[in-house]
Amino acid sequence: MSKKLYGCLVVLCLAAVVSGGCAKKDMVKPEEQTPATQVVPPPAPMTEGAKAAAAPAAQPVAETQAKEQNVAQETPQQGGAAQPALEGALQKIYFNFDSADLSSEARTTLSKNADLLAKQQGVSVRIEGNCDERGSDEYNLALGERRAKAARDYLVNLGVKAERISVISYGEEKPVDQGHDEAAWAKNRRDEFVIVK
Repeated sequence: MSKKLYGCLVVLCLAAVVSGGCAKKDMVKPEEQTPATQVVPPPAPMTEGAKAAAAPAAQPVAETQAKEQNVAQETPQQGGAAQPALEGALQKIYFNFDSADLSSEARTTLSKNADLLAKQQGVSVRIEGNCDERGSDEYNLALGERRAKAARDYLVNLGVKAERISVISYGEEKPVDQGHDEAAWAKNRRDEFVIVK
């Protein structure tokens, strides 16, 4: 008899556990579930036709991104990485002995430099006047300044704003060629263009 009683108790306990679990499920209403606990069914697999229909929707996004990249490349840079490239593109001009007059070759070079500066409106430039080693230090500093100012005035006449251009003279302090002959001196009689911002 005790085995029968024991068996009945086990069955009753199992029935209570099963019915208690079901009662708890019924107590939570579907409307009361929070979004975090709601189960979202997985999306149905797409057919080839549905994939083809969805593809054009993604294409305009890719096209828009490509257009934005092209516009960014065409837009003039305001300093940054464009500065070293621009500085390398700005060409030096050269002068005759004891002269600050612009040769026709120097004017052509300055016109090219003005075109480059027109494309980079946010960039300012410093014109550095240089001389060869002949003459006193004071004379060469004054001559280098006249050379830098001559280039600045020409760029301003071509439309570059004067406030974007500064000048400095190094006289004979910064030779590019250390030689003591006409070939070296001709290289040292120059204006250089340096990006300052």
